[in-house]
Amino acid sequence: QVQLVESGGGLVQAGGSLRLSCVASGRIISSYVMGWFRQAPGKEREFVATISSGGASTYYADSVNGRFTVSRDNAKNTVYLQMSSLKPDDTAVYYCGFYTRSGGRTAMAAYDFWGQGTQVTVSS
Repeated sequence: QVQLVESGGGLVQAGGSLRLSCVASGRIISSYVMGWFRQAPGKEREFVATISSGGASTYYADSVNGRFTVSRDNAKNTVYLQMSSLKPDDTAVYYCGFYTRSGGRTAMAAYDFWGQGTQVTVSS
């Protein structure tokens, strides 16, 4: 059974930092592009960042570029999202997913999500 467990969220003041982790089980992540998405209350899930299978290539949404860094440790079957200079607009539930279908690496429909997400709340 495939499972993704996101963790590391919490309550932080604007300008602060958090590091999210996504641990996979039931599937080896080294064969997959992985992505991070987020969903704020009342909004659709949106793309945040993606990382190639080997970790050499990354891509970010404009809204987080320069503040967030995605990385991975394939030996630990884990993907990370380092978030800095957080803003209230970053408040959302954050999910990681496997890129399994064509349609562009920023498209939610191209990913499989197997976890419950982790809540990030940024206070002003």
